This record gives sequence, structure tokens and C-alpha cells, in this order.
Amino acid sequence: MSKVTDLLGKDAAFYLEHECKTIDKQLLHLPGKDVIDTIWAESDRNIRTLESLQQLFSHGRLADTGYLSILPVDQGIEHSAGASFAPNPLYFDPENIIKLAIEGECNAVATTFGVLSSVARKYAHKIPFLVKLNHNELLTYPTSYEQIMFGTVKEAWNLGAVAVGATIYFGSEDSRRQLVEVAEAFEYAHELGMATVLWCYLRNSAFKKDGVDYHSSADLTGQANHIGVTIKADIVKQKLPTNNGGFKAIGFGRTDERVYSELTTTHPIDLCRYQVANGYMGRVGLINSGGESHGASDLKDAVITAVVNKRAGGIGLISGRKAFQKPMKDGVELLHTVQDVYLDKSITIA
Repeated sequence: MSKVTDLLGKDAAFYLEHECKTIDKQLLHLPGKDVIDTIWAESDRNIRTLESLQQLFSHGRLADTGYLSILPVDQGIEHSAGASFAPNPLYFDPENIIKLAIEGECNAVATTFGVLSSVARKYAHKIPFLVKLNHNELLTYPTSYEQIMFGTVKEAWNLGAVAVGATIYFGSEDSRRQLVEVAEAFEYAHELGMATVLWCYLRNSAFKKDGVDYHSSADLTGQANHIGVTIKADIVKQKLPTNNGGFKAIGFGRTDERVYSELTTTHPIDLCRYQVANGYMGRVGLINSGGESHGASDLKDAVITAVVNKRAGGIGLISGRKAFQKPMKDGVELLHTVQDVYLDKSITIA
């Protein structure tokens, strides 16, 4: 029995044997070793941007598979340094963040200007840097959820970054400003030859209705992805869907009943397939977030997310807290176990 199957236990058949009968896999642009040639070479991305995308896909343990394993550590701002690093104070030192990404054989490390600038000369040539341009700082009181720029694209380029990342809180009061800011930043990043990654998150208190939280519903997150690829994100990051029907429950926007009756089911792989479809049928790759750490269940939870993402047609996982909020050797094991899912040829597109 493989480690992945062993970790899934009684849920193995549910995740590994599911056949997707909603959006046919034949319609998808699937990951592969020649993803730059088959998808991006025909786009308007300039030669330097294609080179940067190739660097991301050609590094680490998943090199030249078409899949990505990225370590993101911007939680020191997004969730406070204490909340993020108290479980393992080792990571107050930025160098250990980079060491974890290298030991974990990740394709890239995604983190803040401060972290990367403190160790740039030592590590920029050893692992691809992805600089997070904006953040939601949580020191304002009362708490305000607003993504603001912490640096410039040119600054990221000077750090040796091959890519920039940004978050848009779709549905928030500031989403229109964020859309304009990020679209302009991504345009300049492409001009300089960097790849772009967009965290397509939702943020609106009205997205909770009758005790149900629709911030990770398939229809709303799918539309967030679709807007994200429209402003030319090369990769979109999204939370794994946990439900569906946000548009209908909240009673806003426009949708079609076939989204729920034909294009999705309640199975998590089918819900994630809808997210993939909204990224131009996989032309813009979907990476799902690993989510917060829950302790003992982290390894199984991460494997489930990876299996769902891969079998839906996604291109990888971006897992932070599950990896760095524990001893480094355990974090490395988690990253490698997630990568095992993408290296396992018996785990196929559903």
C-alpha cells in the first residue's frame, strides 16, 4: 500500500476512484513537462516571462512535471508574527524560511519583501523567489480587511524575483481599487519578464448566510478565478471549495442552474474542476492553498487537498502553515508527501 493510500485510509476510494462526469477532462489543458510550449508560447507573454515561468516549473522535486509545490510564508503580516511563528520560533529568522523551501525541494518560495531582501544575495540564485506585493495588515483596530501594496514591482525585480504575487479580496469594498492596482502591477511585472500569481480570495460578511459560509463556494471562487485570469495572472491560487451555491443563497449576481445541475456535483473533485474550468479550462493553472494547521491531521489534510487538486486538473499546492508550524524535518516530510501525490502516475485526472 502506498503512503498516499495509507494516509487516505477508508477515504482512499472516495478520492482516488472518483470519475468526473461534469466537465470532461478532454476539454482541459492539462499539466505536463512541455507546459510552456503547449500553453504559454502562443500567448503574448514576452520571452523573459516565458523564461521565468520555465524557471518555476523546472526547479525542485517536481521539476519538469508541469506541477508546482510552493512554500508561502507571508503569514507574519497576514496573521501576525506571533500567531504564525510562536508554534515554531525558528521561523522568526527569515533564512530558515528559505532553508525549509530548499530542504523541501519546492519549486519556489513565496514571501515578503523583508524576508527575501534579508537573504537575497545568498539564496536568489538557489531557489526561485516569488515576492508578495500586497498584504492585509492586522494591526489596525477595529480590524480592517484591506490589501495594500508593501513594495513595488521594480523592487521585486531588483531582489532577483522570477515572479510576483498579489491578493485581491473579491467582493470587498476595496476590490475595485485592488483590481486596478494589481492589473497595473502585473502588466509591469510582465514587461520586466516576471511571472504573476494571484491569490483570488473572497471577503464580504454578506457571503455568510443562514449559518453557512460561502467564501469557499465553488461558484463564487470560480468567478473570482475567472476575473483573476482576465487581468493576466499566469497562475491563480484559490482555497479548495467546501460547498456551492453562493450566488443563489446570497441572491446576487448572475448564474445559471446548469452550474449546479450539470457542471458540478457535491464531490470535492467536481467542485474543484469547476474552479479549474474558470481558469480558461486550465490554460491558467490552479494551485490550491493548504490552509491552516490542525496538528495531527495535517499530513492527511494536505494529501487530500493535493489529490483533489491534481485529479480536478490543477497544477499544484501552496502550503505554508502546515509546513512551518512544526519542526523543520516534519515540515520537509509534509512537503515531500504532497509532492509524492503529483509524482505518483497512478493518481490520474478524474
